Amino acid sequence: MRGLSARILALSLGLVLATTLAAGLATVQFARASASTQQRAELAAQASLLTLQSARLVTPRALQRITPGLDGSVLTVTDADGAVVLSTAPRRARLLAATRAAAARAATGVDVSTEVEVRRRTVLVEARATDDGGAIVLTRPLRALSGEAAALVGRILLVLVVALAVAAAAAVWLSRRIARPLTATALAARRLARGEQGAAVPEDAPGEVGDVADALRALDLALAQSEGRQREFLLSVSHELRTPLTALRGYGEALADGLVTGDRVREVGGVLVAETGRVERFTADLLELARLEADDFSIVAAEVELGAIAASAVEAWRARAEAADITLSTRGFEQTLPVRADPRRVRQVLDGLVENALRATPGGGSVLLEAVRGADVGGVAVEDTGPGLSDEDLADAFTRGLLRERYRETRPVGTGLGLSIATRLAARMGGRVRAEHARTPPGARFVLELPTG
Repeated sequence: MRGLSARILALSLGLVLATTLAAGLATVQFARASASTQQRAELAAQASLLTLQSARLVTPRALQRITPGLDGSVLTVTDADGAVVLSTAPRRARLLAATRAAAARAATGVDVSTEVEVRRRTVLVEARATDDGGAIVLTRPLRALSGEAAALVGRILLVLVVALAVAAAAAVWLSRRIARPLTATALAARRLARGEQGAAVPEDAPGEVGDVADALRALDLALAQSEGRQREFLLSVSHELRTPLTALRGYGEALADGLVTGDRVREVGGVLVAETGRVERFTADLLELARLEADDFSIVAAEVELGAIAASAVEAWRARAEAADITLSTRGFEQTLPVRADPRRVRQVLDGLVENALRATPGGGSVLLEAVRGADVGGVAVEDTGPGLSDEDLADAFTRGLLRERYRETRPVGTGLGLSIATRLAARMGGRVRAEHARTPPGARFVLELPTG
């Protein structure tokens, strides 16, 4: 960021300096042009006035009287043959030679206004014809600036220098103003990259830098929430695994110590098989989820009839539903409902949704698998008569482990992996799973939608 600050400062100062130099040069050029025009006008006016007095200029006394009023100008009078009759600077041979052509042209009756170079100096020349066929030539060295113009240029340059100083100070302030929050933002980003949380991000950064800081602050919050949810998920996973493992260990030690004998061996064996199945199913869910998130998951799309898959799911879960005194049924599948999907994965999604519904539904309730038909989609809605979900729950239903953490003390809940797997499977098949309130509250309704084409 020091490099950025230095570059901003250098660029700002360069622009200010270039602008100041351009303004100064333009001012000097304008002042010079104005001074040249003013001096030429004064010299022309003197020449015109002297032309009227040309007949009386040939006497030394007249010339002596006029010379002080020439204000540094050199007066030369020539006759009709071009010979110098008199000059206020008779020893300036180079000047007289340089103005000879102007005098000859003026003698023809043409007013001459020109410049000549004498000893590397620019000399203004004004030549006029006289009544006797000769000419008068008035010359004056061109001064770069007159006194008034020089004073004006000095004042302007002073203002420019002050403006340059103010602009330089503003550039320094601006470079620090921009670079400081960027430096702090970069530091916060590096801290986040190291895994730190709550990194200090500048809150008063200007413009787009402020937008970057706000985005980084939001990222910090999102990462903290995500890490918290992951921690909760790991805790729930640990809990789910610990329960069957504790049972397995306890009964295994009892068997090893010979404490279980006779008829109880069969009973303990059944418990061990059931708990092992729980661990196996839970491990399978974790592996499925890992493969889904790693994109290592195959989908074989084909023409699928949802009514047949829904009926097979109901038959598979009917025994568990009857054991829990829950009515499990289908509705709306009298007509075929074809979709484009992987039949094995569709059944996997329905199994997960039905299992969740049976877990949430109390005895005496019901779980319904209903056909859903749309313009370009077909699907199955799994609706239960359980306690249902709030509006906030519907928004968080597919966030892994969140509903478990929210309700594990008040109602039967699973690990939270089922819905996460279901929504990812549906997305892989070009569909989706959405959560709603039951059509007849209380209860929840999860809808699997798949493309028909």
